[in-house]
Amino acid sequence: MIRISQIKVKVNEETDKSIEKQIKKLLKTDASLDYTIVRKSIDARNKPEIFYVYTVDVNVPNEDVILKKNRNKNITKAIIKEYAWPKRARKSDVRPIIVGLGPAGLFCAYMLAKAGANPICIERGDAVENRELAVKKFWETGILDTESNVQFGEGGAGTFSDGKLNTLVNDKFGRNDLVLKIFVENGAPKEILYDSKPHIGTDILSKVVISMREYIKKNGGEIHYRTKLTDIIVESFNDKKTVKGIRINNNDIIYTDTVVLALGHSARDTFDMLYKNDIYMTPKAFAVGIRIQHPSDLIDESQYGSVCDKLPAATYKLTYHSSFGRGVYSFCMCPGGYVVNASSEENALAINGMSYYARDSKVSNSALIVTVTPDDYSSEDALAGVEFQRQLERKAYEIGEGKIPSICFKDFKQKAITMLPLSDMDDKTKFMGNTKYPAKVYDIFPTEITDSLVEGIEFFGQKIKGFSNDDCIISGVESRTSSPLRIERNEKHMSISCEGIYPCGEGAGYAGGIMSAAMDGILIAEEIWRNE
Repeated sequence: MIRISQIKVKVNEETDKSIEKQIKKLLKTDASLDYTIVRKSIDARNKPEIFYVYTVDVNVPNEDVILKKNRNKNITKAIIKEYAWPKRARKSDVRPIIVGLGPAGLFCAYMLAKAGANPICIERGDAVENRELAVKKFWETGILDTESNVQFGEGGAGTFSDGKLNTLVNDKFGRNDLVLKIFVENGAPKEILYDSKPHIGTDILSKVVISMREYIKKNGGEIHYRTKLTDIIVESFNDKKTVKGIRINNNDIIYTDTVVLALGHSARDTFDMLYKNDIYMTPKAFAVGIRIQHPSDLIDESQYGSVCDKLPAATYKLTYHSSFGRGVYSFCMCPGGYVVNASSEENALAINGMSYYARDSKVSNSALIVTVTPDDYSSEDALAGVEFQRQLERKAYEIGEGKIPSICFKDFKQKAITMLPLSDMDDKTKFMGNTKYPAKVYDIFPTEITDSLVEGIEFFGQKIKGFSNDDCIISGVESRTSSPLRIERNEKHMSISCEGIYPCGEGAGYAGGIMSAAMDGILIAEEIWRNE
């Protein structure tokens, strides 16, 4: 197999024939070709001329001869990283329990079911179909179901997001490609296998989750909804703790020797229970901030030089180091998306961004967040970061009177309410959930964080024309960027304080998004399978 990179095709000229023509020219052959697209990206550096850039793998006769004569650095032998499931099988006949069916728990259960380990999965929220109804009701009425919402339920928090499938994890084992292949096998579009910035949107992701759930059930797994982990059963011997089971819904006990804690980053009551059971956790840094919205055309014109129907809604990635020594950066950018009420606790408010696969709302949003560390917390307690989040969310709820508090950038910067007219607000904002405008969003944060955000937005306005316009709408609070703690684990990926417990995914502090969480779920499944 020969790999060819840097095949450039003008956006307006992109066809299968145009790609094949370039491959034949580079390989100096007229023979029919069998090729696979490995990667596709957009090159808009020389606007207004924009290219799709391809990397392809080609099957050709006389491959060795072609490579020997080759002098083009963009033509090489393809090295394909194949995923390998552990050969040594799990000896225990006790069924593993997986707590949480976000990406980490879902992929862990999927792999264990495929291997024949018959996992038992518990999820505090609803199946995704019923969960969608609960979320829609919340957005329309403000009536919150604290067990099934944007944070809790089958599919995890990522189900109501942009469905981004990219990661910065350095993957040596092929888990990244495996996750994408499993997504495709369960209904995701094939282009996620090669797109440089793959996403599937909330609408497709929910269908993929349903398909994966059915696979788990058909292959010996069990799934129990509205089933909450409320205690762990532990046996101690010679200062060594071993898990023996879990208690669910403050009632029934399920006995097991293997518990995967794929909790998600918002399972605060579960973190509290684990803390009381002396499961060792440490506070960690994360980030908090706001969401800012712009017309998608504004972002498209900045990134592409014009608005082009043949190109996807444009994205951006922005970073800044404030005068206070804090990083300010864009996070979870949602082209053609919505700002959503993502609350999971009463009298507290958190927001997130969400897009459908088409990304066609005409308004793009992104979180702009500021780093916070344990030095910002009120104590050195493992749960201090959780309390830091709660304080911000309670303030946001108060300021917004239970609705998403929003303000224009001019007022956010001046820390004032001037009631800047926004007669065309519907064209500049897209919300899921009721909104209070104007609201004193600047009062949610410590002054240093607000001022860092202002600095960052003004700097980003130098990069993207119109980004820092007075009438850009800012909403708060984006507080669930990642877990504020880590459940510490050892070289076997078990809890360092209790054998048989496997902290997993984003909530445990080992991932930061759908892909990395799914990959960690696969890693934990491997460990369980090879564990003697």
